[in-house]
Amino acid sequence: MIDGVKIHSEVVIPWKSLKAAAAAEGFDLVIASGFRSFERQLMIWNDKLLGNRVILDDQGRPLDFQRLPPFEQVKSVMRWSALPGASRHHWGTDMDVYDAAAVPDDYTLQLIPDEYRVGGPFAPCMFWLDEYLSRSDLGFFFPYSSDTSGVMPEPWHLSYRPVASQFQQKWLLDSLIEIILESDIQHKTVILEHMSELYHQFIEEHLSTSDCLRQGDG
Repeated sequence: MIDGVKIHSEVVIPWKSLKAAAAAEGFDLVIASGFRSFERQLMIWNDKLLGNRVILDDQGRPLDFQRLPPFEQVKSVMRWSALPGASRHHWGTDMDVYDAAAVPDDYTLQLIPDEYRVGGPFAPCMFWLDEYLSRSDLGFFFPYSSDTSGVMPEPWHLSYRPVASQFQQKWLLDSLIEIILESDIQHKTVILEHMSELYHQFIEEHLSTSDCLRQGDG
């Protein structure tokens, strides 16, 4: 447990080293979200498709979600939120981070790109972090650093490659299909009908840019 958040036991020491390096530069690197159970991811997914949470468009603005056909609704959610069972947060190796020193204690974290771009409160820390990780051997990297028309870029999403790659090697598409079949997930029929397309657009295609993909993984 770090910052009140669960992460994989093998990530604790590398994380503490990274946090100390950030502190030496005046940043307070904090984990906003670490391990996330299937049940938690399922709740987020269902809330979005039921209209209980805001869905954003590619510019980070609220989307007129109800006007979309079901398959487009599913894809709109997957731009920002992983399909339950396919989230890297399930592994405890991935975390959403921010610089707590850059904002007041009562700041409401949104985890949107504008917070991390030039002019945003977390931009200085992220610029430093990107440069630091490129020359360090700690094993952290950003799996969602670019937009491949799948998952939106997530400059806050950090992953510990040595352990994350182990989980990916064990992950099978057939296992995800079984999980979806057995779950109480919104738009189940649509997901299963289009699983191959969703897999290639939002799971396989994007993970392949992180040098971690293995056949059948995601």
